Amino acid sequence: MVAAVRVHKVGGPEVLTYEDVDVPAPGPGQIRIKQAACGINFIDTYFRQGMYPSPVGLPFIAGNEGSGTVTEVGPDVTGFKVGDRIAYVVPLGAYAAERLLPAARALKVPDGVDLAEAGGMMLKGMTVCYLLRRTFKVAKGNTILIHAAAGGVGQIACQWAHHLGATVIGTVGTKEKGELAKANGCDHVVYYQEEDFVARVKEITGGALCDVVYDGVGKTTFPASLDCIRPLGLFVSFGSASGQIDAFNINILQAKGSLFATRPTLNHYAASRADLEGLANELFEVVRSGAVKIPVQKSYALKDARQAHIDLESRATTGSSILVP
Repeated sequence: MVAAVRVHKVGGPEVLTYEDVDVPAPGPGQIRIKQAACGINFIDTYFRQGMYPSPVGLPFIAGNEGSGTVTEVGPDVTGFKVGDRIAYVVPLGAYAAERLLPAARALKVPDGVDLAEAGGMMLKGMTVCYLLRRTFKVAKGNTILIHAAAGGVGQIACQWAHHLGATVIGTVGTKEKGELAKANGCDHVVYYQEEDFVARVKEITGGALCDVVYDGVGKTTFPASLDCIRPLGLFVSFGSASGQIDAFNINILQAKGSLFATRPTLNHYAASRADLEGLANELFEVVRSGAVKIPVQKSYALKDARQAHIDLESRATTGSSILVP
């Protein structure tokens, strides 16, 4: 038996239950890992609340990313051996001291990347990779807006976009978060609680607006985000931290400048093994180069998962946070 955090009924942080579970020997195509870190992400709260349905029903072990060391290899598994350092993003099962994992979704962590950091950066880091390198290919000369620029995804996105040569505008809620965003490559910080972010974007860009807006906030930043985008620009909605965006009349995109809009997910961008490895390798390369740093800014014991979710949903955390078994 090993420690894990399970959800027996959907709801608030109080439904996260710390208990012992059985982990069997790995079956065909599976590996067993001893976990070094379990990443904490907003998507974990969506599964906990029932906003995203659990693919395994109830109860389920929470969490979508982690890292660890391979302890057993199941039949028919090639490419992995006992002792390999790996990291992963999969639907559910991460909040545990040990777990089984489909070998097809495991990624070897290269030398030069800390295993604990890898456990908290795969989902956020690969999300940023597809957002900046696939959904819209950010390049020198682009002007982009990143909402929640001091958050886990925001900090990585600001660094990476700055590295690519873009002008980065970021929204934050507090002066402290503003300093954090600036330290991570954000060129212009907008304090959305004190300022009209649309007016500030127009001022910063001299009326030219942005090529793309990356919005992981959702309800409270829509539809104002569309007013920050130049004609034929792109609105990328990749999260709903403030609640889901209500259905909107698609004609609004025409009225705002023949805009494009998309609601992408990592699952689709990393559906094939080749795509998964491509995103991971780009992430590992930019981290190893030093262009993007993803330090763990808060660690919790596995048993304190409830508090971790409370802190996450109250916006009390910044950057990468992990649970340590």
